[in-house]
Amino acid sequence: MRSLLEELYHGDLRPIEKRILRDATYIQMNQKIAEALETWRKQHTDEEFSQLEALLDLYAQTHTMELTSTFTYGFRLGAGIMTEVLTGKDELARKLGTCPENLA
Repeated sequence: MRSLLEELYHGDLRPIEKRILRDATYIQMNQKIAEALETWRKQHTDEEFSQLEALLDLYAQTHTMELTSTFTYGFRLGAGIMTEVLTGKDELARKLGTCPENLA
């Protein structure tokens, strides 16, 4: 088994692919979404359903951006905490734990 650094180097470390898929609540919610979409598709025209799909695609894109930002912030925050623990210097840790959007 390769180390995390080796997996990162080889491009095999992709947290988005390790998301919670076995959680019963997650599975139930996805089933409800699929059923609601199927009901919606049956009750509307193809054009209306295509419009809904386009809207859902836009939502998925923004949701992915939010997940990326949240992951990045969490990673930086963790690095900041480790920096503070190992060095005892608060200023660097606070900068590492800040989202780039907030660094201005």
